[in-house]
Amino acid sequence: MEEQIVDVLKKSQLSVTDSRRKILELFLQADSAMAHHDIETKAGEKFDRVTVYRTLQAFLEKGIIHTIPTPDNSVKYALCKDNCEQGHHHDDHVHFICKICGITTCLDDVHVPEIKLPRGYKTQQTEVVVSGICKECS
Repeated sequence: MEEQIVDVLKKSQLSVTDSRRKILELFLQADSAMAHHDIETKAGEKFDRVTVYRTLQAFLEKGIIHTIPTPDNSVKYALCKDNCEQGHHHDDHVHFICKICGITTCLDDVHVPEIKLPRGYKTQQTEVVVSGICKECS
């Protein structure tokens, strides 16, 4: 996994630091989206909030992770797929939030339908968040 982490960081033209390696490892191992607090808690090491914030911002800008809005107006983060790139996310899947366990999952096989906007409008990002009960809690 270490080789994969270094490869992703170098491909994204980011220097390989301990905090970036550890946070990227968390995303690669995660099976659901994580909030800023989750990352601070799971990192094991004491990265300060600013370091975590700056790392997340760098990963967002380089197309390594994407954001998911939550009902409480906070944000969760999840690993992007290979087709995301710097400055342009191809986040065309649905996100699911379980009302029982609170887990947020990317449903990669469920695509956001194309939305036809009136003339003169241009889509930059479409987010679809579905809430309900996940298969683990059913």
